[in-house]
Amino acid sequence: MAQTDILLFIVAGLLFFVGIVGCIAPGLPGTPLCWGGLLCASFTSVCTVSWVVLIICAVITAIVEIVNNIVPAIFTRKAGGSKEAAWGSIIGTFVGLLGLGVGVFLGEFLGAFVGELIHNDKDVKHALVVACWSFLGFITGVGLRLLTAFAFIIILFHGINGGDVQSLLV
Repeated sequence: MAQTDILLFIVAGLLFFVGIVGCIAPGLPGTPLCWGGLLCASFTSVCTVSWVVLIICAVITAIVEIVNNIVPAIFTRKAGGSKEAAWGSIIGTFVGLLGLGVGVFLGEFLGAFVGELIHNDKDVKHALVVACWSFLGFITGVGLRLLTAFAFIIILFHGINGGDVQSLLV
């Protein structure tokens, strides 16, 4: 393996690592970073990921990112949540980053709850329902992003082992 291959694999590994963190943490484009890692690895002499597979994965990445941004709002609205609840969940998620790990999840839930209480402080039960639905939307988005990221890792390892990656997708 050439030095450029090693360098490309190091960059790909870093992109995958930051991408997986970004699948959970808001503000980082998790699946696009993982796709970038796959793209980077495809330029090595030992990886057989074709352009067709990369294009299919790019389309999947775009769809996942769009869905990830829509699903929490749909879930919050389904529960009758307000704009304050939506903003609260976003702010809570960022504040939760300071707590690391569970803080992101707890922050999102509490942010939606507090946001809905700011909108209507008389209905605590409704605020709790909105927070639960908002959290479910957040978890759905995170799960979809993580699933996609790990699928890209499987494609990468399959391509490194000389396997027919295209048969995994078609």
